Amino acid sequence: MKTKAHLVIPRDILEEVDQIAGKRSLFIAEATREKLQRERFLKSLEETQGAWSDKNHPELKTVRDMERFIKDKRQSYRKRLKRITKHHPISKRNFHLMPLLES
Repeated sequence: MKTKAHLVIPRDILEEVDQIAGKRSLFIAEATREKLQRERFLKSLEETQGAWSDKNHPELKTVRDMERFIKDKRQSYRKRLKRITKHHPISKRNFHLMPLLES
């Protein structure tokens, strides 16, 4: 649902938005969404600070350990994606997943 709001924005910012964006309201709404997402992420980082412990994850102590973990995860995702798409061809909706299948 959309709601009208009266906002006071510095002129220089508004002029730049008008130069860059086609639709002012859409641009501001998207920028606000991105900022909110960033703020939620930062808040969750603060709330979970200290939750990770090398003692609890000795298998991920070094950079090499983490690289191996990430490689294994990506490989398992590729296998799963291939299995899933075997009977359900890639549609436009999930076309962005194609690079996972090709690499």
